[in-house]
Amino acid sequence: MPLERFLIMSDIKSNTLSTWVEVPKNSDFTIYNLPFGVFKNKRLSPRTGIAIGDKIVDLSVLDQEGFFSDLFLPEGIFINEALNDLISLGKVQTKKIRERVQDLLLVDNEKLRDHSVRGKVMVNRKEAEMLLPVKIGDYTDFYSSMEHATNVGKMFRDPENALLPNWKHLPVGYHGRASSIIPSGVPIHRPKGQFKSPDMDSPGFAPSKKMDFELELAFITGKSTRLGDSVSTADAEDYIFGFTLFNDWSARDIQAWEYVPLGPFLGKSFASSMSPWVVTLEALEYFRVENPIQDPEVLPYLKCDSAHSFDINLEVLIQPEGKKATKVCQSNFKSMYWNVAQQLAHHTVNGCNINVGDLMASGTISGTTEDSFGSLLELSWNGKKTLKLDTGEERTFLEDGDTVIMKGYAEKDGIRVGFGEVKSQLLPAK
Repeated sequence: MPLERFLIMSDIKSNTLSTWVEVPKNSDFTIYNLPFGVFKNKRLSPRTGIAIGDKIVDLSVLDQEGFFSDLFLPEGIFINEALNDLISLGKVQTKKIRERVQDLLLVDNEKLRDHSVRGKVMVNRKEAEMLLPVKIGDYTDFYSSMEHATNVGKMFRDPENALLPNWKHLPVGYHGRASSIIPSGVPIHRPKGQFKSPDMDSPGFAPSKKMDFELELAFITGKSTRLGDSVSTADAEDYIFGFTLFNDWSARDIQAWEYVPLGPFLGKSFASSMSPWVVTLEALEYFRVENPIQDPEVLPYLKCDSAHSFDINLEVLIQPEGKKATKVCQSNFKSMYWNVAQQLAHHTVNGCNINVGDLMASGTISGTTEDSFGSLLELSWNGKKTLKLDTGEERTFLEDGDTVIMKGYAEKDGIRVGFGEVKSQLLPAK
Protein backbone atom coordinates (compact mmCIF):
# COMPACT_ATOMS: atom_id res chain seq x y z
CA MET A 1 0.00 0.00 0.00
CA PRO A 2 1.42 3.45 -0.93
CA LEU A 3 2.60 5.45 2.11
CA GLU A 4 0.23 8.37 1.38
CA ARG A 5 -2.78 6.03 1.32
CA PHE A 6 -1.67 4.32 4.54
CA LEU A 7 -1.33 7.67 6.32
CA ILE A 8 -4.81 8.74 5.21
CA MET A 9 -6.37 5.54 6.52
CA SER A 10 -4.41 5.60 9.79
CA ASP A 11 -5.36 9.22 10.39
CA ILE A 12 -9.07 8.50 9.91
CA LYS A 13 -9.00 5.52 12.25
CA SER A 14 -7.04 7.21 15.04
CA ASN A 15 -8.99 10.49 15.05
CA THR A 16 -12.72 10.81 15.42
CA LEU A 17 -13.97 13.92 13.67
CA SER A 18 -16.86 15.83 15.25
CA THR A 19 -18.94 18.57 13.71
CA TRP A 20 -21.05 21.40 15.12
CA VAL A 21 -23.74 20.48 12.58
CA GLU A 22 -26.42 18.13 13.93
CA VAL A 23 -26.05 14.89 11.97
CA PRO A 24 -28.78 12.27 12.55
CA LYS A 25 -27.70 8.78 13.57
CA ASN A 26 -26.93 6.57 10.56
CA SER A 27 -26.90 9.56 8.24
CA ASP A 28 -25.13 8.93 4.95
CA PHE A 29 -23.81 12.48 4.94
CA THR A 30 -21.29 12.54 7.76
CA ILE A 31 -18.27 14.78 8.29
CA TYR A 32 -16.21 12.01 6.63
CA ASN A 33 -18.27 12.11 3.43
CA LEU A 34 -19.13 15.63 2.21
CA PRO A 35 -20.32 14.75 -1.31
CA PHE A 36 -20.83 17.34 -4.05
CA GLY A 37 -24.17 18.05 -5.72
CA VAL A 38 -26.16 20.72 -7.55
CA PHE A 39 -29.33 22.15 -6.02
CA LYS A 40 -31.83 24.98 -6.18
CA ASN A 41 -34.87 26.08 -4.21
CA LYS A 42 -37.60 28.75 -4.40
CA ARG A 43 -35.15 31.57 -3.76
CA LEU A 44 -31.86 30.18 -5.03
CA SER A 45 -30.75 29.54 -8.62
CA PRO A 46 -28.85 26.30 -9.42
CA ARG A 47 -25.57 26.10 -7.50
CA THR A 48 -23.03 23.71 -6.04
CA GLY A 49 -23.46 22.34 -2.54
CA ILE A 50 -21.91 19.84 -0.16
CA ALA A 51 -24.16 17.63 1.97
CA ILE A 52 -23.74 17.32 5.74
CA GLY A 53 -26.51 15.69 7.78
CA ASP A 54 -29.83 17.27 6.80
CA LYS A 55 -28.14 20.41 5.49
CA ILE A 56 -26.48 21.59 2.29
CA VAL A 57 -23.46 23.86 2.49
CA ASP A 58 -23.96 26.55 -0.19
CA LEU A 59 -20.45 26.86 -1.59
CA SER A 60 -21.28 30.02 -3.51
CA VAL A 61 -21.98 31.90 -0.27
CA LEU A 62 -18.77 30.64 1.30
CA ASP A 63 -16.93 31.83 -1.79
CA GLN A 64 -18.57 35.28 -1.71
CA GLU A 65 -17.65 35.66 1.95
CA GLY A 66 -13.99 34.93 1.25
CA PHE A 67 -13.66 31.49 2.80
CA PHE A 68 -11.91 30.24 -0.37
CA SER A 69 -9.96 33.43 -1.16
CA ASP A 70 -6.55 31.75 -0.89
CA LEU A 71 -7.57 29.06 -3.42
CA PHE A 72 -7.89 31.61 -6.27
CA LEU A 73 -10.97 29.97 -7.75
CA PRO A 74 -12.60 31.26 -10.96
CA GLU A 75 -15.31 33.82 -10.29
CA GLY A 76 -18.78 32.26 -10.06
CA ILE A 77 -17.44 28.69 -10.21
CA PHE A 78 -20.17 27.52 -7.80
CA ILE A 79 -23.10 29.18 -9.59
CA ASN A 80 -23.61 26.47 -12.17
CA GLU A 81 -26.20 23.93 -13.27
CA ALA A 82 -23.61 21.13 -13.27
CA LEU A 83 -20.34 20.20 -11.58
CA ASN A 84 -18.34 19.93 -14.82
CA ASP A 85 -16.52 23.25 -14.55
CA LEU A 86 -15.68 22.61 -10.91
CA ILE A 87 -14.45 19.09 -11.63
CA SER A 88 -12.34 20.48 -14.50
CA LEU A 89 -10.26 22.43 -11.97
CA GLY A 90 -8.63 19.11 -11.08
CA LYS A 91 -8.43 16.94 -8.00
CA VAL A 92 -5.89 19.16 -6.25
CA GLN A 93 -8.40 22.02 -6.15
CA THR A 94 -11.57 20.02 -5.50
CA LYS A 95 -9.80 18.19 -2.68
CA LYS A 96 -8.78 21.54 -1.14
CA ILE A 97 -12.38 22.78 -1.37
CA ARG A 98 -13.75 19.66 0.31
CA GLU A 99 -11.07 19.76 3.01
CA ARG A 100 -11.72 23.49 3.65
CA VAL A 101 -15.42 22.76 4.14
CA GLN A 102 -14.59 19.84 6.43
CA ASP A 103 -12.34 22.09 8.51
CA LEU A 104 -15.04 24.78 8.77
CA LEU A 105 -17.55 22.20 9.99
CA LEU A 106 -15.36 20.80 12.78
CA VAL A 107 -16.84 21.28 16.23
CA ASP A 108 -14.00 23.48 17.52
CA ASN A 109 -13.82 25.75 14.49
CA GLU A 110 -15.78 28.94 15.17
CA LYS A 111 -15.07 30.66 11.81
CA LEU A 112 -18.34 29.55 10.21
CA ARG A 113 -20.09 28.24 13.31
CA ASP A 114 -20.20 31.71 14.90
CA HIS A 115 -20.28 33.76 11.69
CA SER A 116 -23.32 35.93 10.87
CA VAL A 117 -23.52 34.34 7.40
CA ARG A 118 -24.02 30.83 8.77
CA GLY A 119 -27.79 30.96 8.19
CA LYS A 120 -27.28 31.73 4.48
CA VAL A 121 -24.61 29.06 4.07
CA MET A 122 -26.58 26.20 5.61
CA VAL A 123 -29.60 25.26 3.47
CA ASN A 124 -32.19 22.68 4.52
CA ARG A 125 -32.02 19.64 2.22
CA LYS A 126 -35.78 19.13 2.51
CA GLU A 127 -36.34 22.54 0.91
CA ALA A 128 -33.92 21.91 -1.96
CA GLU A 129 -34.51 20.38 -5.37
CA MET A 130 -31.56 18.26 -6.43
CA LEU A 131 -30.52 18.40 -10.07
CA LEU A 132 -28.53 16.04 -12.26
CA PRO A 133 -25.03 16.59 -10.83
CA VAL A 134 -23.11 16.63 -14.12
CA LYS A 135 -23.73 17.38 -17.76
CA ILE A 136 -23.12 13.91 -19.19
CA GLY A 137 -21.50 13.90 -22.61
CA ASP A 138 -21.09 10.15 -22.93
CA TYR A 139 -22.34 7.15 -20.97
CA THR A 140 -20.95 3.62 -20.94
CA ASP A 141 -22.54 0.68 -19.16
CA PHE A 142 -20.36 -2.27 -18.20
CA TYR A 143 -21.26 -5.89 -17.41
CA SER A 144 -18.78 -6.53 -14.60
CA SER A 145 -20.51 -8.84 -12.12
CA MET A 146 -19.62 -12.48 -12.74
CA GLU A 147 -22.65 -13.60 -10.72
CA HIS A 148 -25.01 -11.48 -12.82
CA ALA A 149 -23.44 -12.56 -16.12
CA THR A 150 -23.57 -16.20 -15.02
CA ASN A 151 -27.22 -15.96 -14.01
CA VAL A 152 -28.16 -14.39 -17.34
CA GLY A 153 -26.15 -17.06 -19.19
CA LYS A 154 -27.92 -19.84 -17.31
CA MET A 155 -31.32 -18.39 -18.14
CA PHE A 156 -30.83 -17.71 -21.83
CA ARG A 157 -27.92 -19.94 -22.91
CA ASP A 158 -26.20 -23.17 -21.86
CA PRO A 159 -26.26 -23.47 -18.03
CA GLU A 160 -23.02 -25.48 -18.20
CA ASN A 161 -21.28 -22.72 -20.18
CA ALA A 162 -23.06 -19.66 -18.87
CA LEU A 163 -20.25 -17.17 -19.45
CA LEU A 164 -19.37 -16.30 -23.02
CA PRO A 165 -15.73 -17.06 -23.99
CA ASN A 166 -14.62 -13.41 -23.82
CA TRP A 167 -16.14 -12.52 -20.44
CA LYS A 168 -13.17 -13.31 -18.18
CA HIS A 169 -10.72 -11.69 -20.58
CA LEU A 170 -12.17 -8.16 -20.84
CA PRO A 171 -14.72 -5.86 -19.17
CA VAL A 172 -17.70 -6.12 -21.50
CA GLY A 173 -19.56 -2.84 -22.03
CA TYR A 174 -21.75 -0.88 -24.41
CA HIS A 175 -22.32 2.77 -25.23
CA GLY A 176 -25.62 3.97 -23.76
CA ARG A 177 -27.87 6.97 -24.22
CA ALA A 178 -26.78 9.99 -22.12
CA SER A 179 -29.82 12.13 -23.00
CA SER A 180 -32.26 9.94 -21.05
CA ILE A 181 -30.31 9.85 -17.76
CA ILE A 182 -32.44 11.59 -15.15
CA PRO A 183 -31.96 12.58 -11.49
CA SER A 184 -33.56 10.80 -8.56
CA GLY A 185 -37.20 11.68 -8.03
CA VAL A 186 -38.16 12.02 -11.69
CA PRO A 187 -40.77 9.39 -12.65
CA ILE A 188 -40.57 7.36 -15.86
CA HIS A 189 -43.22 5.91 -18.16
CA ARG A 190 -43.39 2.27 -19.10
CA PRO A 191 -41.77 2.05 -22.54
CA LYS A 192 -43.35 0.56 -25.66
CA GLY A 193 -41.58 -1.60 -28.19
CA GLN A 194 -41.33 -4.84 -30.13
CA PHE A 195 -41.19 -8.20 -28.39
CA LYS A 196 -41.37 -11.83 -29.40
CA SER A 197 -41.76 -14.74 -27.05
CA PRO A 198 -40.83 -18.29 -28.18
CA ASP A 199 -44.50 -19.20 -28.75
CA MET A 200 -45.09 -16.28 -31.14
CA ASP A 201 -44.77 -16.65 -34.91
CA SER A 202 -44.04 -12.95 -35.41
CA PRO A 203 -43.21 -10.02 -33.13
CA GLY A 204 -45.80 -7.89 -31.41
CA PHE A 205 -45.82 -4.27 -30.30
CA ALA A 206 -47.04 -3.11 -26.89
CA PRO A 207 -45.94 -1.55 -23.60
CA SER A 208 -43.27 -3.68 -21.96
CA LYS A 209 -44.61 -6.43 -19.70
CA LYS A 210 -41.22 -7.13 -18.09
CA MET A 211 -40.10 -3.84 -16.57
CA ASP A 212 -37.02 -4.22 -14.41
CA PHE A 213 -34.41 -2.31 -12.44
CA GLU A 214 -30.66 -2.89 -12.37
CA LEU A 215 -28.72 -2.07 -9.22
CA GLU A 216 -25.50 -0.29 -10.21
CA LEU A 217 -22.88 2.22 -9.14
CA ALA A 218 -21.43 4.66 -11.63
CA PHE A 219 -18.26 6.72 -11.63
CA ILE A 220 -17.86 10.18 -13.12
CA THR A 221 -14.69 11.03 -14.98
CA GLY A 222 -12.81 14.05 -13.69
CA LYS A 223 -10.16 14.44 -16.35
CA SER A 224 -10.15 14.40 -20.14
CA THR A 225 -7.87 12.57 -22.58
CA ARG A 226 -6.95 13.26 -26.18
CA LEU A 227 -8.04 11.02 -29.02
CA GLY A 228 -5.44 8.27 -29.38
CA ASP A 229 -4.33 8.33 -25.74
CA SER A 230 -5.05 5.53 -23.28
CA VAL A 231 -5.21 5.36 -19.48
CA SER A 232 -3.36 2.65 -17.53
CA THR A 233 -4.82 0.83 -14.54
CA ALA A 234 -2.13 2.51 -12.41
CA ASP A 235 -3.29 5.99 -13.47
CA ALA A 236 -7.02 5.27 -13.77
CA GLU A 237 -8.08 6.70 -10.41
CA ASP A 238 -6.52 10.05 -11.33
CA TYR A 239 -9.34 10.23 -13.89
CA ILE A 240 -12.18 9.28 -11.50
CA PHE A 241 -13.83 12.12 -9.59
CA GLY A 242 -16.48 10.21 -7.67
CA PHE A 243 -19.39 7.77 -7.59
CA THR A 244 -23.19 7.83 -7.65
CA LEU A 245 -25.95 5.24 -7.36
CA PHE A 246 -27.40 4.24 -10.71
CA ASN A 247 -30.60 2.47 -11.76
CA ASP A 248 -30.28 1.12 -15.31
CA TRP A 249 -33.98 0.63 -16.07
CA SER A 250 -34.56 -2.32 -18.38
CA ALA A 251 -37.49 -3.55 -20.46
CA ARG A 252 -36.56 -7.23 -20.58
CA ASP A 253 -39.01 -8.36 -23.26
CA ILE A 254 -37.95 -5.57 -25.63
CA GLN A 255 -34.29 -6.22 -24.81
CA ALA A 256 -34.52 -9.99 -25.41
CA TRP A 257 -35.86 -9.51 -28.94
CA GLU A 258 -33.59 -6.67 -30.09
CA TYR A 259 -30.19 -7.38 -28.54
CA VAL A 260 -28.95 -9.84 -31.22
CA PRO A 261 -26.52 -9.07 -32.81
CA LEU A 262 -25.57 -5.58 -31.54
CA GLY A 263 -26.76 -5.54 -27.92
CA PRO A 264 -29.13 -3.30 -25.92
CA PHE A 265 -31.00 -0.45 -27.60
CA LEU A 266 -34.64 0.53 -26.94
CA GLY A 267 -34.90 -1.85 -23.99
CA LYS A 268 -32.43 0.40 -22.13
CA SER A 269 -32.38 3.83 -23.74
CA PHE A 270 -35.77 5.06 -22.49
CA ALA A 271 -34.40 6.04 -19.03
CA SER A 272 -31.68 5.60 -16.43
CA SER A 273 -31.79 7.22 -12.98
CA MET A 274 -28.84 8.46 -10.91
CA SER A 275 -28.51 9.76 -7.37
CA PRO A 276 -27.81 13.49 -6.99
CA TRP A 277 -24.81 13.39 -4.66
CA VAL A 278 -21.35 12.53 -5.98
CA VAL A 279 -19.26 10.76 -3.33
CA THR A 280 -15.62 11.52 -4.00
CA LEU A 281 -13.00 8.84 -4.41
CA GLU A 282 -11.18 10.33 -1.41
CA ALA A 283 -14.21 9.78 0.84
CA LEU A 284 -14.23 6.08 -0.07
CA GLU A 285 -10.51 5.54 0.57
CA TYR A 286 -11.02 3.98 4.00
CA PHE A 287 -13.31 1.32 2.51
CA ARG A 288 -10.92 0.07 -0.15
CA VAL A 289 -10.55 -3.75 -0.30
CA GLU A 290 -8.51 -6.18 -2.35
CA ASN A 291 -9.66 -6.99 -5.87
CA PRO A 292 -11.29 -10.40 -6.46
CA ILE A 293 -8.94 -13.08 -7.79
CA GLN A 294 -9.13 -13.27 -11.58
CA ASP A 295 -8.61 -16.59 -13.33
CA PRO A 296 -7.40 -16.91 -16.05
CA GLU A 297 -4.72 -14.26 -15.76
CA VAL A 298 -5.67 -11.06 -17.57
CA LEU A 299 -3.61 -9.40 -20.29
CA PRO A 300 -0.85 -7.01 -19.11
CA TYR A 301 -2.82 -3.79 -19.76
CA LEU A 302 -5.56 -5.01 -17.37
CA LYS A 303 -3.27 -6.07 -14.51
CA CYS A 304 -3.49 -4.08 -11.27
CA ASP A 305 -0.69 -3.57 -8.78
CA SER A 306 -3.02 -2.12 -6.13
CA ALA A 307 -6.59 -2.55 -4.88
CA HIS A 308 -9.40 -0.78 -6.73
CA SER A 309 -12.43 -2.42 -5.10
CA PHE A 310 -14.61 -0.90 -2.38
CA ASP A 311 -16.75 -2.38 0.38
CA ILE A 312 -20.08 -0.64 -0.29
CA ASN A 313 -23.37 -2.09 0.96
CA LEU A 314 -26.24 -1.77 -1.49
CA GLU A 315 -29.96 -2.47 -1.32
CA VAL A 316 -33.10 -2.16 -3.42
CA LEU A 317 -36.65 -1.59 -2.22
CA ILE A 318 -39.94 -1.77 -4.12
CA GLN A 319 -42.77 0.45 -2.92
CA PRO A 320 -46.25 -0.11 -4.40
CA GLU A 321 -48.15 3.14 -4.84
CA GLY A 322 -49.41 4.47 -1.49
CA LYS A 323 -47.95 1.54 0.47
CA LYS A 324 -44.83 0.69 2.42
CA ALA A 325 -41.61 -0.40 0.77
CA THR A 326 -40.10 -3.89 0.82
CA LYS A 327 -36.40 -4.64 0.61
CA VAL A 328 -35.94 -7.14 -2.22
CA CYS A 329 -32.16 -7.11 -2.67
CA GLN A 330 -29.05 -6.64 -0.56
CA SER A 331 -25.71 -6.72 -2.36
CA ASN A 332 -22.16 -5.31 -2.18
CA PHE A 333 -19.93 -3.54 -4.68
CA LYS A 334 -16.80 -5.43 -3.55
CA SER A 335 -17.99 -8.57 -5.35
CA MET A 336 -17.49 -7.08 -8.83
CA TYR A 337 -15.11 -9.17 -10.96
CA TRP A 338 -13.89 -6.21 -13.05
CA ASN A 339 -12.85 -3.13 -11.05
CA VAL A 340 -13.11 0.52 -12.03
CA ALA A 341 -9.44 0.84 -13.00
CA GLN A 342 -9.77 -2.08 -15.41
CA GLN A 343 -12.99 -0.66 -16.85
CA LEU A 344 -11.37 2.69 -17.63
CA ALA A 345 -8.15 1.12 -18.92
CA HIS A 346 -10.10 -1.12 -21.29
CA HIS A 347 -12.39 1.71 -22.36
CA THR A 348 -9.42 3.83 -23.48
CA VAL A 349 -6.94 1.18 -24.65
CA ASN A 350 -8.02 1.67 -28.27
CA GLY A 351 -7.46 5.43 -28.06
CA CYS A 352 -11.07 6.36 -27.30
CA ASN A 353 -11.01 9.78 -25.65
CA ILE A 354 -12.96 10.59 -22.49
CA ASN A 355 -14.21 13.95 -21.24
CA VAL A 356 -14.91 15.48 -17.85
CA GLY A 357 -18.39 14.41 -16.78
CA ASP A 358 -18.56 11.15 -18.70
CA LEU A 359 -20.44 8.48 -16.78
CA MET A 360 -19.32 4.86 -16.52
CA ALA A 361 -21.84 2.47 -14.93
CA SER A 362 -20.77 -0.79 -13.32
CA GLY A 363 -23.43 -3.09 -14.67
CA THR A 364 -25.81 -4.99 -12.39
CA ILE A 365 -24.24 -5.75 -9.00
CA SER A 366 -25.26 -9.26 -7.96
CA GLY A 367 -23.86 -11.47 -5.23
CA THR A 368 -23.79 -15.21 -4.75
CA THR A 369 -27.03 -15.58 -2.76
CA GLU A 370 -30.53 -15.21 -4.21
CA ASP A 371 -31.33 -12.21 -2.02
CA SER A 372 -28.27 -10.40 -3.42
CA PHE A 373 -29.31 -10.57 -7.07
CA GLY A 374 -29.42 -7.01 -8.42
CA SER A 375 -32.35 -7.28 -10.85
CA LEU A 376 -35.86 -8.71 -10.97
CA LEU A 377 -34.78 -10.74 -13.99
CA GLU A 378 -32.62 -12.76 -11.58
CA LEU A 379 -34.78 -12.48 -8.46
CA SER A 380 -37.81 -13.88 -10.34
CA TRP A 381 -35.65 -16.00 -12.68
CA ASN A 382 -37.28 -14.36 -15.69
CA GLY A 383 -40.76 -14.59 -14.23
CA LYS A 384 -40.65 -18.21 -13.06
CA LYS A 385 -40.55 -17.25 -9.37
CA THR A 386 -42.61 -14.68 -7.47
CA LEU A 387 -41.40 -12.21 -4.87
CA LYS A 388 -43.71 -11.62 -1.94
CA LEU A 389 -43.76 -8.03 -0.73
CA ASP A 390 -44.46 -7.01 2.87
CA THR A 391 -47.83 -5.69 1.68
CA GLY A 392 -48.82 -9.24 0.74
CA GLU A 393 -48.60 -8.46 -2.97
CA GLU A 394 -46.45 -10.49 -5.34
CA ARG A 395 -44.12 -9.41 -8.12
CA THR A 396 -42.21 -11.00 -10.95
CA PHE A 397 -41.57 -7.67 -12.71
CA LEU A 398 -42.57 -4.11 -11.86
CA GLU A 399 -46.20 -2.94 -11.88
CA ASP A 400 -47.38 0.56 -12.78
CA GLY A 401 -47.21 2.80 -9.72
CA ASP A 402 -44.26 0.94 -8.18
CA THR A 403 -41.40 3.08 -6.90
CA VAL A 404 -37.89 1.62 -6.95
CA ILE A 405 -35.54 2.89 -4.24
CA MET A 406 -31.82 2.13 -4.22
CA LYS A 407 -29.53 2.93 -1.30
CA GLY A 408 -25.84 2.48 -0.65
CA TYR A 409 -23.33 3.12 2.11
CA ALA A 410 -19.90 2.08 3.35
CA GLU A 411 -19.34 1.63 7.09
CA LYS A 412 -16.31 0.63 9.12
CA ASP A 413 -15.10 1.34 12.67
CA GLY A 414 -18.10 3.60 13.26
CA ILE A 415 -17.32 5.70 10.17
CA ARG A 416 -20.10 5.91 7.60
CA VAL A 417 -20.03 7.29 4.08
CA GLY A 418 -23.25 6.94 2.09
CA PHE A 419 -24.84 7.85 -1.22
CA GLY A 420 -28.36 8.76 -0.13
CA GLU A 421 -30.77 7.17 -2.57
CA VAL A 422 -31.91 7.05 -6.15
CA LYS A 423 -35.67 6.80 -6.31
CA SER A 424 -38.16 6.84 -9.19
CA GLN A 425 -41.74 5.78 -9.82
CA LEU A 426 -42.89 3.75 -12.82
CA LEU A 427 -45.92 5.31 -14.50
CA PRO A 428 -48.19 3.73 -17.12
CA ALA A 429 -47.16 3.89 -20.78
CA LYS A 430 -48.08 7.07 -22.63
